[in-house]
Amino acid sequence: MPEKTAIHRLALTDFRNYAAASLRFDGRHVVLTGDNGSGKTNLMEAVSFLSPGRGFRRAAYSDVVRNGAEAGFTVFAAIEGMNGEADIGTGTETGPEGAVSRRLRVNGVSAPAIDDLLDHLRILWLTPSMDGLFTGGSSDRRRFLDRLVLSIDPTHGRRASDFERAMKSRNRLLSESRWDTTWLDGLEEQMAGLGVAIMLARREMLGLLARLVEEGAPEVAFPVPALSLAGFMDEDGEGRVAADLEDDYRLALGRDRPRDAAAGRTLEGPHKTDLLVRHRAKDIEAERCSTGEQKALLVGLVLAHARLAARMTGYAPILLLDEIAAHLDENRRATLFDLVHEIGGQAFMTGTDAAMFRSLGERAEFFRVSNGTVTREDAP
Repeated sequence: MPEKTAIHRLALTDFRNYAAASLRFDGRHVVLTGDNGSGKTNLMEAVSFLSPGRGFRRAAYSDVVRNGAEAGFTVFAAIEGMNGEADIGTGTETGPEGAVSRRLRVNGVSAPAIDDLLDHLRILWLTPSMDGLFTGGSSDRRRFLDRLVLSIDPTHGRRASDFERAMKSRNRLLSESRWDTTWLDGLEEQMAGLGVAIMLARREMLGLLARLVEEGAPEVAFPVPALSLAGFMDEDGEGRVAADLEDDYRLALGRDRPRDAAAGRTLEGPHKTDLLVRHRAKDIEAERCSTGEQKALLVGLVLAHARLAARMTGYAPILLLDEIAAHLDENRRATLFDLVHEIGGQAFMTGTDAAMFRSLGERAEFFRVSNGTVTREDAP
């Protein structure tokens, strides 16, 4: 069984509609109920800032700061994490030229990188905005895919950002009338190494997830979809070493300089990958499934990935499930809560009616949210 991680205290300052808030949890699942617009999702978003990135809304930092606040926002959490008990503080600060950046302190000491959060917690989420994942653009699926990889490979985010930086530099050089071929050679070599590493990390994660499903992980009411990749080195990689794949990509980048210069962007690379999703049992593409089936596939995928993250790290992740029970009948809700509990971690869930979470019983503690005020209440 994986070890449990949990948030025991959460404190916010100037975050969304909260001037200040402080909550204590006992390690059980947390249910936040209240009317729409009361601030439930804002609390969940604050928890998502305990992982790298801009939270599950991917909002600009300036949009997260409470209207009328004189400075940035702060999020503080006391946790039982992968390295034991820790106090984590994160928030925003404005630099000398007005640029807003995020800072991180762990046990009162400044951390060199936001990615250090992955040493303490792995946080996964499922939000209503993800309901169109299978029918929307490939960039959303690619971002979702990379979050899956990041939860089991903390170096993946750095690789992706370094590749993006090198690619932008290459695009800029190709826009000039005379190319600096030496500089281009260096950038393309860097892109080849990073691009193949990104591709292989994505493939490895899908392979691990597929093996977990084959071992008989329960699908019950939430089927796990079959996943594959397309768009970059689709036919390459089987039985070939990474160095050979890097040579292929580096040569392709050199060959495609005129085409990429004309297009104003790099046309081949891991930034063109798409995540292909099929309903495994019915053998049809997810985008052709009904809305209900797509939701069930997405829930099944997130739950399967949570089990994989727990297995790979030895610690159950924190789950953020926003409005998760809204469109499920009573039996499917009960099944979902059982599956979430079996993963072994702490889950934060939101809904408008506490009665929808009745089957959680004593496995959760309940809070009522009203216009930015949070009060503890008895289980329904």
